[in-house]
Amino acid sequence: MQPHALMQRAGLAIAQFAMAVAPHARVIWIPCGPGNNGGDGYEAARHLKSWGKSPVVTCLDSSGNLPADAASTRNEALQAGVLFAKSMPEHYDLCIDALFGIGRIREFDALCTTWINRINSAAAPVIAVDVPSGLNADTGTSPMLCVKANYTLSLLTLKPGLFTADGREACGEIWFNALGIDEPESASARLNSAPHRAHRPHNTHKGSYGDVCIVGGCQGMTGAALLAARGALHGGAGRVYVGLLDSAAAQLDLCQPELMFRDLSELAYESMVVVAGCGGGKAIQTHLAGILERSGQLVLDADALNAVAKDSALQHLLASRSPRNTVLTPHPLEAARLMNLSSAEVQSGRLGVAQAMADRFGCTIVLKGSGTVIAAPDTLPRINVTGNARLATAGTGDVLAGLIGACLAVGGDAFESSCESVFRHGEAADGWRSTATMSAQDLAQAL
Repeated sequence: MQPHALMQRAGLAIAQFAMAVAPHARVIWIPCGPGNNGGDGYEAARHLKSWGKSPVVTCLDSSGNLPADAASTRNEALQAGVLFAKSMPEHYDLCIDALFGIGRIREFDALCTTWINRINSAAAPVIAVDVPSGLNADTGTSPMLCVKANYTLSLLTLKPGLFTADGREACGEIWFNALGIDEPESASARLNSAPHRAHRPHNTHKGSYGDVCIVGGCQGMTGAALLAARGALHGGAGRVYVGLLDSAAAQLDLCQPELMFRDLSELAYESMVVVAGCGGGKAIQTHLAGILERSGQLVLDADALNAVAKDSALQHLLASRSPRNTVLTPHPLEAARLMNLSSAEVQSGRLGVAQAMADRFGCTIVLKGSGTVIAAPDTLPRINVTGNARLATAGTGDVLAGLIGACLAVGGDAFESSCESVFRHGEAADGWRSTATMSAQDLAQAL
């Protein structure tokens, strides 16, 4: 399809979407950038004018030095009677951000900065065309000022940056229009989808759903191990064992008496899914080599990851394991330690860092955060779409580690078990109906 025809489709889609979400809007401000995103805005303005609306277009580049298709569309809008103004309207009912989209993120000049600050502070709703201006479409990072949209209409393809890092906060509700173009043959990631809810046959027993063993909980941090154990139990494991690193701690969970406590020397790692590191502190270090060598299926979290980051021998043992039975669940700082990066570098390229980590260690990686990324060797990564800021509290990561262990215990491979667990983990937070803060214990029970 010719670029101009594609721009015409995009402009029509934007105008139709604007009328769907703000049908009563009269004055519609459309700030347009110097590229084809601005061309989409001109075309949208032309349609809105023909439907009796009052679009007001402002242009960052008044020199007329536009790409050919955008220049042609601008002329068509002028001929249709669209108002092109030198300054933004004092009052408007809707804003359509057609500044940059997926275009190169450049340092904003004073005029652009003024416009974006006005967009973000005004009461009128905002539609971002393709990507909120200032947001990196690939990484979801916003190193500078960024439009905060109520709605984002992504065109042709969904961009990974809409769903991770700063993207979910900047985009508001995300909508998609393929403009009649077939799905692209290649993709950098896929969105994580709701898992199939497996039916449990009637003629089964606790042994049918596997054993999970939690190794962690040093002095003063036994709660983390217990939360992981509760996550595994509520996640569906048949039996959950707890090996606490603090030998003086109570060997009973009064809130969850189903949990079985064992001395570490009694645990048969070979026949269990081992979840190691939750509340492990420095004490987990001495146990990791044996765990890496003996366990069949393994989830490493928290202090186990920090120990691996500091020990090349442990890294070698980790990389020698089968990639289908090992999961690492780092938050950005733990990922940074494992990859010798800063946490800012991790956050500025979450997809790439997660994939590089998966390839380096031969494991499934669950890089936690807004838009958790699940990556594995030779596998297209997924970006999770569930979850919210209720998960930003101590212990929710421990619950996730236990939940992944439960999914592994019933026979799933590392990647699919991680995808299912991350979705369910976020879904539980999304379904929290109370106005009170959700604790990690609440989360485990919500599973």
